[in-house]
Amino acid sequence: MSTLAPLRLLREPSNASEGNHSNATVGAGGGWCQGLDIPNELFLALGLVSLVENLLVVAVILKNRNLHSPTYYFICCLAVSDMLVSISNLAEMLFMLLLEHGVLVMRPSIVRHMDSVIDTLICSSVVSSLSFLGVIAVDRYITIFYALRYHSIMTLQRAVVTMASVWLASTVSSTVLITYYRSNTVLLCLIGFFLFMLVLMLVLYIHMFALARHHLHSISSQQKLPTAHRGGSLKGAVTLTILLGVFFICWGPFFFHLILIVTCPTNPFCTCFFSYFNLFLILIICNSVIDPLIYAFRSQELRRTLREVVTCSW
Repeated sequence: MSTLAPLRLLREPSNASEGNHSNATVGAGGGWCQGLDIPNELFLALGLVSLVENLLVVAVILKNRNLHSPTYYFICCLAVSDMLVSISNLAEMLFMLLLEHGVLVMRPSIVRHMDSVIDTLICSSVVSSLSFLGVIAVDRYITIFYALRYHSIMTLQRAVVTMASVWLASTVSSTVLITYYRSNTVLLCLIGFFLFMLVLMLVLYIHMFALARHHLHSISSQQKLPTAHRGGSLKGAVTLTILLGVFFICWGPFFFHLILIVTCPTNPFCTCFFSYFNLFLILIICNSVIDPLIYAFRSQELRRTLREVVTCSW
């Protein structure tokens, strides 16, 4: 899969010459440095699955008034962000294929403009998706630790301001990234943003798990139900592992790729890592497929409404 102009520099740094790339291939293990040849059909299939999944999440939340709350609005925004990730990648792929096969003929200036528009959409959707993962973690934290004050803390007005702020910040930051994509400072800001989200989610979810484990321990001690305690702790540990594991596996390689661009752009082993850029994009799209399963479809109310939507029981 080809990437458009600025994103192509994220595939491999501009200061990594062809000679360095050749040396890396010889010195770091030949075939391993050839990367993976991922077919366009896989990008298309995953993009369509993600698009349908997240579109269903949005439709269900809009349909069911019981789901009209800040928590589900944040989940809805995450679904929209993931949907944009899929749409932007599909648009990029189709645009490049049409140009490569001569079906679409455009002046170079128009092609560059389209490059910038699609790249901005991709970056904006990625940043907003990361942001709403963090917002959902904060919302869950407030739900657990400030349950009695939740509705006074997370009012509808504050939820709307939060959502608008995330979308605005995502648009502005993505525009800056595309405009100054050659600057390591911009890449460092993007890496710092990812690390901040990772630490935020790690701290909040571990704290929530610790509280739940403490409550289970208290209940099992009073009622002498150690089996329930162990089962509840195991379930909480599995949930925590899934949440953080999926986040790190899907997003980590891409941001590690950016770290290597800043720290060792011409190192042979780093150059080999760059050749797997398409795999990192696939993982991000996979995250858009997995997010609805983790954050939306686990809700019984949402699943019930989903059945109504699918069977057209309006």
